[in-house]
Amino acid sequence: MEFSEVIRRRRMVRHYSDKPLAPEVVERILASALRAPSAGFSQGWAFLALTDPADRARFWPFVPVRVEKTPTMQDAPLVVVPLAHKEAYLDRYAEPGKGWEDRSEDHWPAPYWYIDTGMAALLMLLTAVDEGLGACFFGIMPDHIRPFREEFGVPDEYAPIGALTIGYRATDLPPQSPHVEERRRDAGEVIHRGNWGRHG
Repeated sequence: MEFSEVIRRRRMVRHYSDKPLAPEVVERILASALRAPSAGFSQGWAFLALTDPADRARFWPFVPVRVEKTPTMQDAPLVVVPLAHKEAYLDRYAEPGKGWEDRSEDHWPAPYWYIDTGMAALLMLLTAVDEGLGACFFGIMPDHIRPFREEFGVPDEYAPIGALTIGYRATDLPPQSPHVEERRRDAGEVIHRGNWGRHG
């Protein structure tokens, strides 16, 4: 698929068929995350991939609102939880030659461990579209993070930034709400050229 078409077709898909994914497709999606940029090539991320139905069933109690609103998300054959590892960044930039001598977070203009892990998640979303699939990114609410960690053995230093569902779109996938296009901000509104407030 042409990249411009991948971008055009990307949307959050919440209704899936139960058609399984070929193992090589799953591996291509997961591998794409590793090509995301990361500050200092810190690669401070990890990905919990859930393909076994029993493992996916263990995940859904930690996103009860999502299940209540769109139960068909549970039909997705792949769930991925991207995890950000802040310590990897603090350690990397305290190494000789990186300019900082300590691990203080005060050096950082933004939490790149979350930004980079988010970009890795986006690459998986785009790869899913390129594979002819649907995907959705959604959050895990704070009060469910601790029990999620305990259920899946995720160490405390790895922070889940959300989760992705990936699979074949349901044949009766509802059309996208017209309100999406009504609310979409156009380039003339959000791109400032040369100076804030200059759009032309």
